[in-house]
Amino acid sequence: MTTATFAAGQEAEAGELIRAGLLVIGERAAVSPRAVFMPADAQGTVRPVEIGSACQVGACAVIYGGTVLHESARVEEHVVVGKPERGYAVQRIYLGVGAKTVIGRGAVARSGAVVYAGVEIGEDVMIGHHTLIRSFVTVGAGSQLGHHLTVERASRIGARVRCSPGSHITSSCLLADRVFLGAGVRTVNDRELTWGDPGRMPELAPPRFEHGARVGSGSVILAGVTIGAEALVGAGAVVTRDIPVGAVAYGVPARVYRQQAQAGTS
Repeated sequence: MTTATFAAGQEAEAGELIRAGLLVIGERAAVSPRAVFMPADAQGTVRPVEIGSACQVGACAVIYGGTVLHESARVEEHVVVGKPERGYAVQRIYLGVGAKTVIGRGAVARSGAVVYAGVEIGEDVMIGHHTLIRSFVTVGAGSQLGHHLTVERASRIGARVRCSPGSHITSSCLLADRVFLGAGVRTVNDRELTWGDPGRMPELAPPRFEHGARVGSGSVILAGVTIGAEALVGAGAVVTRDIPVGAVAYGVPARVYRQQAQAGTS
């Protein structure tokens, strides 16, 4: 951390941060003069920003202190990276504390995406237009997150995962490598819908998606459910119980109808 003087909420240009020793820009990187930097979090803690070689930062992008862009990463116009959480969620108040936020080598954040503080994005990840990634999410290499997608706090997404547009991944979900979610998939992590009840702390049970699981568009996956490795859930299903490894399930509520012949192979 640094002792340079920047107030909470104060905007800065790239030149100011370079002079203060708070911004390092690699060779062949292109940073729009209209990009905005926010080095101090709500507590006044100032963090440096690193932009690797051959990176691109578009006009009106907002980059918060603690952000690291690795080589050839691209942050398009109106993207927000490293934003600290502030406000109430699940009986916890977030105080706007910043954290290191990493965009991996060759990753792309399309226009309008918002990536909160503490997120780690792997190599060659694609983040779609207007996708929201909340604090402390991790995304493995080669994954694709479609546009208008929401990934809630502390979810873990593996490598080469595909999440189609318009889906909602609830807090603390686990998506193992090569999971595929169709468009408009909804996940639930609270069995009793106790959010906002001042006398009760919800016992969250996020769904799990094991290696290679596939879930069709419009499906709803309820709290505590595990979709087994290589399982296939048909479009529009409401999944209320675990789906075994390699099974084919569909319907409302979803039922297992058969086992795939190649289950468990790769």
